[in-house]
Amino acid sequence: MKSQCLPFQQIPHTTRLFLDYLSYTPSVRSFYPRSPIFSEWVKDESQRVAYDTARRGKVSEILERQNRAWGASSKTLANIDRFKRGALVAVTGQQVGLFGGPLFSIFKALTAVKLAEQATAAGVECVPVFWLATEDHDLAEVNHVALLSEHGLPERLAVESQAFEGHAVADAPVGTVKFGPEIEPVVERAAALLGDSEVKTWLRQAYRPGESLGSAFALLFAKLFAEWGVILLDPADEDFHDLAKPLFRAAIERVSELDEALLARGKALEAAGYHQQVKVTSATTLLFEVKNGARTVVRRRNNGANDNGGEFAVGEERSSSKELVERIEETPETFSPNAIFRPVVQDYLLPTLVYTGGAAEVAYFAQAAVVYEKLLGRVTPILPRFSATLLEAKAVRILTRYQLGLPDVLLGPEKVREVIAARSLPPDLQARFSEAYASVEQSMAALRESIGKLDSTLIDAAESTRTSMSHQIDRLRARVARAEQQRNEVITRHADALSNALFPNKVLQEREVAGVSFVARYGPELLANLYQHVHPDCHDHQVIEVQ
Repeated sequence: MKSQCLPFQQIPHTTRLFLDYLSYTPSVRSFYPRSPIFSEWVKDESQRVAYDTARRGKVSEILERQNRAWGASSKTLANIDRFKRGALVAVTGQQVGLFGGPLFSIFKALTAVKLAEQATAAGVECVPVFWLATEDHDLAEVNHVALLSEHGLPERLAVESQAFEGHAVADAPVGTVKFGPEIEPVVERAAALLGDSEVKTWLRQAYRPGESLGSAFALLFAKLFAEWGVILLDPADEDFHDLAKPLFRAAIERVSELDEALLARGKALEAAGYHQQVKVTSATTLLFEVKNGARTVVRRRNNGANDNGGEFAVGEERSSSKELVERIEETPETFSPNAIFRPVVQDYLLPTLVYTGGAAEVAYFAQAAVVYEKLLGRVTPILPRFSATLLEAKAVRILTRYQLGLPDVLLGPEKVREVIAARSLPPDLQARFSEAYASVEQSMAALRESIGKLDSTLIDAAESTRTSMSHQIDRLRARVARAEQQRNEVITRHADALSNALFPNKVLQEREVAGVSFVARYGPELLANLYQHVHPDCHDHQVIEVQ
């Protein structure tokens, strides 16, 4: 595989917070305890991980039970045994998207494996864990995925509400909603798109009536990462909730303290010129409670006016702090953390050395850090996951033909068509434009020199004129290119093929196209080839040719 690096500064919509975190500028260091250079602190951080021995034993039992149910490989079971005997964990996680979700879900798992491997090589026993976000309740975010069609175009496949047994309750945790027989034609269409491959078999075995989005995702990933020893974790398990009760209680009993810390952190982020990934208000708590099958936010009433947080509201139901804590004690399985609290609960349940995630998760951690400090006394470091765009042979041919790179494609479909059209102009016409540019530069350089001798204050005016003349030539060239585009159908076809393959729907390929599409085309060995490009201390987006 050939690869090249593309700095995130050239990726559209990358936030300032993420860019500054990658370069670890002084302005972000108060929000993140460690730099994004894993090798600098892995051994030192391992000394700070405190983990209860009894909790390790209970978590080990749950992990073994869950992973055996999903058909865990001997390597995964061996890693669970290593965990049982004292290993730390490198964690990642993702919403349980249909058919394994977008490509970056695979990238996350590979990054966790690499981090665990590097930590172990540095003398810190570590195993990879993938946290299945089965308690999320936005079904519309996970009930669809795009697979590559026969023509290389992403084809959207979705599981509509009638495909779930009893239909999906609005805002139900996705791990509780099971497929009905209507899932079968969706799987058959996916199988047709995946062709004759192992992945097709795994998909049919995982996505079937009676399974949920969570269990099906786990069954598929257990197969995909059998050789990598990735430990899967479903936090919806009642035993995990029982272990997490102390944190759930603290979220209510210390609600005023936690909310004040989060509000202060939000102001600090904005004062530094950064955004808040989650908007926190005086009504915010860190918990959801399932009511009538729906995951419902727990809110503070009266803007938390009382020292104990005042009253709480779960939907229309009013509760005191005491009543909520009693429900947590009696039915902890009905409570779950919000996006800020989730990593804190995760790292109470696990001895986490490091978490790896994307830009949004990096932003969550800037806020979650204050909750970590209050409840755990240690902030788990976060590292950026591996990020890449895969170039297949057709895309490489088109890029080469028109001398384009991924940055050109990321300008958007309209600009790609324009650039390709400009580079498709007859050679003599392209030469004339080049001559026009050169003539302007040469003439204005000489004119600027003469003007400078006469009156140096006019040099800026001469430079402005040169820029304006070049701009007018640019505009003319763009108009000629658009005329060529309208005349030449091949240009549109090639431009659209590039955009659909590399920047579908104006988002990165890794966020739109299913990872199973590529594994089906290139075999499970694709994972091994990609793994060679995962370098935790290199944080650029990679552009990788696959064959």
